[in-house]
Amino acid sequence: MQAPGPARHNRVVAVTMNPYLSFRGEAADALSFYRSVFGGELSITRFADVPGVPTDTGDANNVMHGQLDGDHGIVLMCADVPADMEHTPFNGSLSLSGDDAATLRGYWEKLVAEGTITEPLVEAPWGDTFGMCVDRFGIAWMVNIAGGSE
Repeated sequence: MQAPGPARHNRVVAVTMNPYLSFRGEAADALSFYRSVFGGELSITRFADVPGVPTDTGDANNVMHGQLDGDHGIVLMCADVPADMEHTPFNGSLSLSGDDAATLRGYWEKLVAEGTITEPLVEAPWGDTFGMCVDRFGIAWMVNIAGGSE
C-alpha cells in the first residue's frame, strides 16, 4: 500500500522543496536555458493566459508561473515579477549534489558555458569534487560530486 501524497516518478513524495526564482522579463529565457541543462518537461503560463489578470502593465507576455520538471527529479520554478512590483534578485546559491559524476559534470559544463566559474570543479578538502559558478542569468550554483575524483 502506498502512503498518501503526490506521486512523482513512480514514488511517493511526502514533502518536497523546490527553488522558485524570480526574474524581470527573463523567466522564459531562463526556463529554456535550464531545460537545455537539466532536460525534462517545461510548462509556462503567461499573465495573458489567466483570465482576470490585468495585462495593461506590459506584462502580458511575461511568465506568471513556469515549471521545469527536469531529469533526475529536478524541479525548478520561475516567474517574472510584474513591472509594478519591486524585484529583488536572488541572493544565494542552488546546490546540485550526488554521486552520478557524469551527470553532475554535464550540468556543470552547461551552467558555466556562458557563465562564470567562481570556484573550479576540483577535489575539495572533504574528499568530494566541488565547484561554484554563476550562470548567465546571475544565479549562483554549487556542484558537489560525492566520492571525489573519478
